[in-house]
Amino acid sequence: QVQLVESGGGLVQAGASLRLACAASGGTFTTYNMAWFRQAPGKEREFVGGISRSGGFTHYADSVKGRFIISRDNAKNTVYLQMNSLKPEDTAVYYCAADRQNGKLGPDRYYWGQGTQVTVSS
Repeated sequence: QVQLVESGGGLVQAGASLRLACAASGGTFTTYNMAWFRQAPGKEREFVGGISRSGGFTHYADSVKGRFIISRDNAKNTVYLQMNSLKPEDTAVYYCAADRQNGKLGPDRYYWGQGTQVTVSS
């Protein structure tokens, strides 16, 4: 089972940039497609974006497309989320997730990190 630890969250002003990192341990990192999710207060957790095992394919939610970039460094067992042109509506707890490919739907499909808070002030 892989363990995931996010870092890099914080408080920034609208328009700023922030980079989150997610370090994986305890598993073979290259066997996992990775994803970022976020959850704002009072809202359900939502998909932000994902990246394939090799890093050659990425996809994003429409709400962040063109502003956020996901990348990974398989030598460092780390996946990143570069967030640019941040908006107050991006405020949320951001979670890193590893796709278990177990055929399940919903949260049980993934291994989860503990989350990191991102707050964007207007």
